[in-house]
Amino acid sequence: MNALLSGVDLRLALPRSGGLFQPPEYVYALNGVDLSLTAGEVLAVVGESGSGKTSLARVLVGLVPPTHGEVHFGGQRLTGLKEHELRPLRRHLQLVFQDPSSALNPRLTVGAALEEALRFHRIVPAEQVSARVEQLLVEVGLSPDHRRAYPHQLSGGQKQRVAIARALSVEPQVLVADEVVSALDVSVRAQILELLLHLKRTRNLAMVFITHDLSLVPVIADRVLVLYLGRSVEVLPSAQLASAQHPYTRALLAAAPSLDRAPGGVRALAGEPPSPIQLPPGCAFAGRCPMVQPSCTTLVPPLVGVGPGHQLACPVVLAESSPGSGS
Repeated sequence: MNALLSGVDLRLALPRSGGLFQPPEYVYALNGVDLSLTAGEVLAVVGESGSGKTSLARVLVGLVPPTHGEVHFGGQRLTGLKEHELRPLRRHLQLVFQDPSSALNPRLTVGAALEEALRFHRIVPAEQVSARVEQLLVEVGLSPDHRRAYPHQLSGGQKQRVAIARALSVEPQVLVADEVVSALDVSVRAQILELLLHLKRTRNLAMVFITHDLSLVPVIADRVLVLYLGRSVEVLPSAQLASAQHPYTRALLAAAPSLDRAPGGVRALAGEPPSPIQLPPGCAFAGRCPMVQPSCTTLVPPLVGVGPGHQLACPVVLAESSPGSGS
């Protein structure tokens, strides 16, 4: 099946001032990420803080140009387009931020914020804008009366629904949701997840769902991409997440809180990730990996197919699971 959205060897180096008499340093946020997304599919992107999840989101929607690599949408190359060429395509790729309070203009009512997007992109005729605003509010679980409210008059869950409605107002084909439920109460989180699933079904909406909470992945996603220090270490169907093979993915699963685990059984991942300013040679996870071998510190492992829809970047695991390995 042809990809609706894809990224090829995406790299992002962000300049950081090195001082008055020193050359600038660079933070290497993405280091060769590939991904693909088909219509109606949900791809979860998981990893620790600093793994490159938000950088990937911003590159995909065109907020930040990649240092290297290409983004394609609907078969068209987006990377390198001029602003006037990219503008008509932006409405098809919408980003919903983690903090809706900072994403909404405090001086605009909910209705004005939604009308602004509808009028700018001319989604509906002018005389239908007001009715369309009410339809959008109902679609995301709000009342038409909320159109007269200001952001400070809404709860956190209501603000996030407004942010989702604003993204939907321009009829996107891809929604990039960056930690959209992490700041919400548990009950509200479940409601927002159900809303996203409803939108996927009714609109055939493709989504990149960014989260650090692995328990949410099987609920909403079809596939999962695991990032570590800006590199893809494992890609697999979300239904197989519990049997992931990469040591980093296993560590994330082991550290996730669980009611089934005995008290004191939560195992935090030891050590800290390397600095994104000075990337280590070889596998970036080698310094924290319980399976590390000498070759891990010299060679960057590529993603290798190990099953249907499953790719893995760990030669040690591959060697142990291969025929004749003695395992």
